Amino acid sequence: MTTSAIKDYGSVGLILALGEVQYNDDKRTFQRWHERLKGGKSDYTKAREKRGAWSRFRKVGFDLKQICFIKITDDTLVKCGVFQTNFRNSDGSPRKSKVLIDIEHLDKEIIYTENF
Repeated sequence: MTTSAIKDYGSVGLILALGEVQYNDDKRTFQRWHERLKGGKSDYTKAREKRGAWSRFRKVGFDLKQICFIKITDDTLVKCGVFQTNFRNSDGSPRKSKVLIDIEHLDKEIIYTENF
């Protein structure tokens, strides 16, 4: 989608929030509460368990440290890689790889930064 949007519009904007994430506790208290709230295991969870895939910890909090506004063009993509190759969507269909942006390699692309 990113590359398609750049082809259609010349560039795309990205708002990047950087900070510290708090995850669910080892007993997965939040995850169990959320599962009860939504009425039980989803089809996605059942399929994941059937495949024997691991269950990730859920994010329960985020402490914002910095926000950046980034303009992404074809020139930016040359500096990027990809990640999450061979992942699945919630319906089990293949997911396209995502663009990996290393902000350490960007300069003119970062339009604005604010620290908190």
